[in-house]
Amino acid sequence: MSFRDLLADTIGTLWAHKRRTFLTMFGIAWGVISITLMMAGGEGMRVGIDTQNQTFGKDVMIFFTGRTSMQAGGMRAGRATQWKAGDYLQVRKESPACKYVMPELGNELQTRSLYNSGTISTVGSLPPFAEIRSVDVLDGRFYNEEDNAEGRRVAFLGSDAKKQLFAERSAVGETIWLNGVPYTVIGTMKPKDQNSSYDGFDTRKVFLPFNSMLRDFPNKAPAEPDDVDRLLVAPWSLATHVECVRQVRTTLGRLHNFDPRDEEATPVWDTIKGAEARRLIFDGMEVFLGAVGVATLFLGGLSVMNVMLVSVRERTREIGVRMALGATRRSILRQFFLETVIVALISGGTGLAIAYGLCWLVDLIPMPRFFAGMLTSWKLGVLSIGLLGAVAVLSGLYPASRAAEVDPIEALRFEAGG
Repeated sequence: MSFRDLLADTIGTLWAHKRRTFLTMFGIAWGVISITLMMAGGEGMRVGIDTQNQTFGKDVMIFFTGRTSMQAGGMRAGRATQWKAGDYLQVRKESPACKYVMPELGNELQTRSLYNSGTISTVGSLPPFAEIRSVDVLDGRFYNEEDNAEGRRVAFLGSDAKKQLFAERSAVGETIWLNGVPYTVIGTMKPKDQNSSYDGFDTRKVFLPFNSMLRDFPNKAPAEPDDVDRLLVAPWSLATHVECVRQVRTTLGRLHNFDPRDEEATPVWDTIKGAEARRLIFDGMEVFLGAVGVATLFLGGLSVMNVMLVSVRERTREIGVRMALGATRRSILRQFFLETVIVALISGGTGLAIAYGLCWLVDLIPMPRFFAGMLTSWKLGVLSIGLLGAVAVLSGLYPASRAAEVDPIEALRFEAGG
């Protein structure tokens, strides 16, 4: 029998048992739909949360001042630590594992324009602040190294601060007064949905060069004029993260006489550790969801196997007649295996198409902030097809081998006696 005749005969047999074939195909299709939807949903949540977290900053660590909990250098525990304006220069010099080390100084300042006024949070830092804190420019520019080196009185406005001071007017080139000191607006920020903060949302701030901020608006007494609130640090890569933290703690400990192992002396908000923890959680969730989908798919495979075993029993006489007329065990094996594979592939392909269609429909709906949608990919398709192929082979081998082992004489006798 040619392959074309074999295929036509197989399809005819499946069509003759439409209800049984449909129920069998439903099990496989449901398994493929389940694994695809669960994996796509999990990936959408992971990407959505990662994207939201990056609105705060990209691989940034904030080293706050604290209070010592250990004795060091002959000094008692319980001392307050305080960073100085020049600390970042020495820390940067002694921390080659860190890409950026920069100070940050913040104050609430009376701010006014020609159109409105209010008390607005104002932050001074170095130009790379925009990169590591995800501050994107809408109009104009962010301050640069020359602005900071020369202490220029230039300001960059967060989107909400710009709206408060200028409404819908253009702000670039305009003057604002910070505690009565005039500053020229050189740029405005793109709006962003920030999901976390340690001193207020960036959209509501005014950003100044660090040297300008330190000169015009230092921390108020009892703080010293050169006191700064925190240090912002970013490693070169995830591989240098741990060493970067160690180097910064070591230098700060030496500069301010505390034990580098004393974590309370310099509490750290570490977004990299948080990202790693979330990655572990989502990796575990993907493994769990994938395992559930695979289990569902293999249960569908078992139903295919059971149905084909029933089919072998029901068609015992047919098998005997074919073998008596010269059909080989190989041809019988091919026919029943082909039946199983056709059922699995058609049902799996249909399930995959339905799942991708559902993902497409869901993505048409506005998504919550922390959900990026049902994210499918070629990797997910390859995984589903690979699992489907395994199910087809495993569920088809045993029934096909049982059919090929039927003795033609016993098969004819079995049916005749029935």
